[in-house]
Amino acid sequence: MTGRLFLMRHGEAVPGHPDRERKLSDRGLAEAERMADWLGRQALEGARLYASPYLRACQTASPVARTLGVEPEVLPIITPDDSPAVVCDWLLSLEGDIPIVLVSHMPLVGALTALLVEGRADRGIAFPTAAVAELESEVWAAGCARLLRLTAPHDIRRGSGG
Repeated sequence: MTGRLFLMRHGEAVPGHPDRERKLSDRGLAEAERMADWLGRQALEGARLYASPYLRACQTASPVARTLGVEPEVLPIITPDDSPAVVCDWLLSLEGDIPIVLVSHMPLVGALTALLVEGRADRGIAFPTAAVAELESEVWAAGCARLLRLTAPHDIRRGSGG
């Protein structure tokens, strides 16, 4: 059984405090919509959608949820400074090969991608805002996944499969 994981960074957010209540900018809202359209073309039937409890991640997950026809679940372990190892352990606990979409933040998405693909989280990859890393693996353990692609809003032409 090969599973697929889509790690998405939230769209561009406005500055402010407290950090957890920062909203998406107009550009961030547009980025989220563009990536939601793209995700809707990725054969994600039955996918589970999880979002960080931070406002900007929930706002980014909203159009994704609408496009996929699912309700997003808030996952408190995917905030900006959470441990990639804890998320990896959580992924290991999931049953089956249902596609998973996580809407989170830097540095977590970069570090988690590096941990799953390279086996170490200290050399995380850079994620533009609203970018999505698509990974596949038979088991969500450190160093066991394969990065299929990293897609950012500026990579997508309207109406293309991306």
